[in-house]
Amino acid sequence: LGIALAAEPDMLLMDEPTAGMSPDETQSTVKLIKRVKQELDLTFLLVEHDMEIVFDISDRIVVLNRGSVIAKGTPDEVQDDPAVQEAYLGGVEE
Repeated sequence: LGIALAAEPDMLLMDEPTAGMSPDETQSTVKLIKRVKQELDLTFLLVEHDMEIVFDISDRIVVLNRGSVIAKGTPDEVQDDPAVQEAYLGGVEE
């Protein structure tokens, strides 16, 4: 992360930044990303399968399923989207 930030980017792409980390390491990494995002007003493009991390870090989310966009919006909008619930949770509870 330090090497990437040294180039003073406008946007930083992160692909599965917490893959293989322990829960403590993941929590520390999420805190670091949030701090850098706030302090540097930096845009992050994050590819992540851990939805807790996605909802915690993101302002806007685009959800793909089999290569197609099925939802986009704020974390609340995406979390409440029936297509996302169907694709990732196996259906909507009623």
